[in-house]
Amino acid sequence: MNERRLDPEFRCGFVAVVGKPNVGKSTLINSLVGQKIAPVSPKPQTTRHRQLGILTSDEYQIIFIDTPGLHIPRHKLGEFLNQEAEASCEGVDVILWLVDISSPPDEEDRKVADFLHSLKPLPATIMALNKVDLISTETLEKMKLIFAKLFPEARLIPLSATRGDGREELLQAIVSLLPFRPPEFPEDQLTDLYERDIAADLIREAVLHHVHQEVPHAVAVRIDEYKERGEIGAYVAATIFVEKESQKAIVIGEGGQMIKKIGISARREIEAMSGRKIYLDLRVKVLKNWRNNPVYLKRLGYKLTGRK
Repeated sequence: MNERRLDPEFRCGFVAVVGKPNVGKSTLINSLVGQKIAPVSPKPQTTRHRQLGILTSDEYQIIFIDTPGLHIPRHKLGEFLNQEAEASCEGVDVILWLVDISSPPDEEDRKVADFLHSLKPLPATIMALNKVDLISTETLEKMKLIFAKLFPEARLIPLSATRGDGREELLQAIVSLLPFRPPEFPEDQLTDLYERDIAADLIREAVLHHVHQEVPHAVAVRIDEYKERGEIGAYVAATIFVEKESQKAIVIGEGGQMIKKIGISARREIEAMSGRKIYLDLRVKVLKNWRNNPVYLKRLGYKLTGRK
């Protein structure tokens, strides 16, 4: 790393990855970094905090900032998510706006465009047209024209975050916009989160995958213990919070079957992330209306700034 710090041709910079919920931001960052550092779910608003995904090569270091999806908020948690996403764009070198090219722009896409137009100065912006694997070439060309009108300042790059189409072109475009400067992080560092933070996200992701109905967005996870047990591995105790007794019953399931499924899925992901055996102990508690309670939000790590 010392050689890279002295290399005048080395590029390094921060890239804010923005977009409406459920367009594939976390999937893209995980695939680029080469390891799962951000939760992924088919349900929107899976990402709730800013977190870094760090990609380092011999020539560059890209520091991706994974952000919550910008959306129309319906509660104070939604306000927090938007604030997190907007704050992530302050002082970055590049904005990577990920859109779902398989459907026309909607109100939330226009909300993102309005926000980006409000940035002064506007960083270099790339619009990645994700999910090209879901449409025909003819449809892609039509949709490119539509999205180009939404934000003419951006360079458009077709992409499939899941299949890998356009990934190299996207990386080259990002690198070309980064300043020449030394790396910010050690070459083997992949994220700024601690294992316990990632574990909490992976547990919540497991809930999103297994539980449908009314529950998913009413879920928060708190890590109560994360203890090493020598060669045995680690002990992780966590509490899953929901807003209603009915939701608690759904998460636990008949005879405890659902919480068992959630635990098995989460444990596998945490073991894959940490590289060691994990004993996972989960419990479920009701915290009524926590998404609209500033005290509960702060206690769970969501702090509103008062900025609109």
